[in-house]
Amino acid sequence: MNKVSRKAIAGVAMAAASLLVLSGCAAKPGAGFIECGVSDEGSWADKSFNESVMDGMEKAAEEFGVTLNSAESTSSEDFAPNLDAMVAAKCDVIFAVGFNLVDAVNAAAEANPEVNFVTIDGWSNGATNLKPVGYNMAESSYLAGYAAAYYSTSKVVSVYGGVQISAVTAFMDGFYYGAKAYEAETGTPVTVLGWDATTQQGDFIGGFAPNAPEGKTIAAGHLAAGADVLVPVGGDQFGALSEAIAESGVDAKMIGVDKNISVTSPEYAPLTLTSIEKRMGSAVYDIVKALAVDKKAFAGGMDNAYTGTLANAGTDISDTEFLDEALKTKLAELKAGIIDGSINPLG
Repeated sequence: MNKVSRKAIAGVAMAAASLLVLSGCAAKPGAGFIECGVSDEGSWADKSFNESVMDGMEKAAEEFGVTLNSAESTSSEDFAPNLDAMVAAKCDVIFAVGFNLVDAVNAAAEANPEVNFVTIDGWSNGATNLKPVGYNMAESSYLAGYAAAYYSTSKVVSVYGGVQISAVTAFMDGFYYGAKAYEAETGTPVTVLGWDATTQQGDFIGGFAPNAPEGKTIAAGHLAAGADVLVPVGGDQFGALSEAIAESGVDAKMIGVDKNISVTSPEYAPLTLTSIEKRMGSAVYDIVKALAVDKKAFAGGMDNAYTGTLANAGTDISDTEFLDEALKTKLAELKAGIIDGSINPLG
């Protein structure tokens, strides 16, 4: 081989290596886009609402190359300053997590009409630069209510909430009607403690502080009244509930909310019948993808709200070892009926 040939081959090899380096360093499709989040008081590691949103933002950052900024709130006094900080950071979209931030994020959106905001479990008072993200939790909760009644030995099941707001009672309504659907189908009476969807009366902790003693007291009362499947709709109440179960001596199971607690808190897996998942991370990821990758225009206001459903996989229940094959088959039928409209999860 002559010198010219060797040089030519060397040049081709160098060019190929350069292309490999350049391809490895190529900018991801979302480079330059800034996604931001402001947490509720529970922290980004709350194993619930805030963490779900952070999961979605982190997934978008990893896959699309967007920049992630966040601010953690320790009290309601942090909401407005944290939102202002994200505005100052020139964020392309700002996620405000939870209904507690609704007033603050509406005020921020109205004061900064050029900035795109998303309210998780909130609403827009009219600002078209504020996109609400909500969930039809009655759908998945209906499945959980049916599963609870099916699994229960005593045929007494329980649901209680953090505070009486629609974001909470949607879970409770669906759970109630799902349990009653089992009653109607089998002819076996089922008692639902903690909530009567027909009167909208029930038991509430009074807040969302993790493992609130008030929640443990409610759970202890329900266990004493015969409940053997319980669901607290109030964030992370599962430590308090597991203590109540242990102290009662009842062979009981609990149902998680927001995330699959068998995964996020595996220490509770032996007690967890299923979880009613509010897949907030999926909504966050989809919104960032639409803006940063697909280059779609931001669409806010109530007319452009995102609603998570069984149909779009924005909500569902978790699979566990305690759901037998007969129950899984039935739940699949119920899910299909809710999706096609033949079953109303609200009775």
